[in-house]
Amino acid sequence: MKVELKKVAPAEIEARSMEIITQELGARDFPAAQAPVIKRVIHTTADFEYADNLKFSAGAVEKGIAAVKAGCTIVTDTQMAWSGVNKRVLEKFGGKAVCFMSDPDVAREAKERGITRAAVSMERAAGLEGPLVLALGNAPTALVRACELIDGGVMSPALVIGVPVGFVNVVESKEILLGMDTAHIVAQGRKGGSNVAAAICNAILYLASDNQRE
Repeated sequence: MKVELKKVAPAEIEARSMEIITQELGARDFPAAQAPVIKRVIHTTADFEYADNLKFSAGAVEKGIAAVKAGCTIVTDTQMAWSGVNKRVLEKFGGKAVCFMSDPDVAREAKERGITRAAVSMERAAGLEGPLVLALGNAPTALVRACELIDGGVMSPALVIGVPVGFVNVVESKEILLGMDTAHIVAQGRKGGSNVAAAICNAILYLASDNQRE
């Protein structure tokens, strides 16, 4: 069977993809700040359920943009999410992205205490200076520990991206965050993932930089 492929220049692929997403969303109307985040997640996943799945606290995107412009640190719970964040844009604002999951001392402490590396990573994040954005796309234990640290006044992130994926304590961890006053963007239910966490970060980064990617 012969398949006819559309000829699209490499530089035009993303723009054309966004056009298709906008067309398929049809008459759906989203708040101006939220629409680019929703569309980038759909672009990353090809899953239109995110149009209804993503939940934003009041001013969440704006607070994320302000944190980026203030030179925030983005902390991820996987190396995959860290790899997906556009660090060139982040670094233009004096910010950085970090992931503690592979640190030998984190692994050692987690084993000694009988908890996950993700939970210990959030404790390390609490010690960082400056504005903080948590991008959690994998480990519900990271999200639960972050919420505990926030509730205890130990950590005060500008934004928590709570999109862990899976089956064990995933929904419950998100419900905890949804019930807090902390600015958040949450993928409800079991959906999420490191790619979704990175996509949300990049949408906010591109909004902060007026879509300058380099």
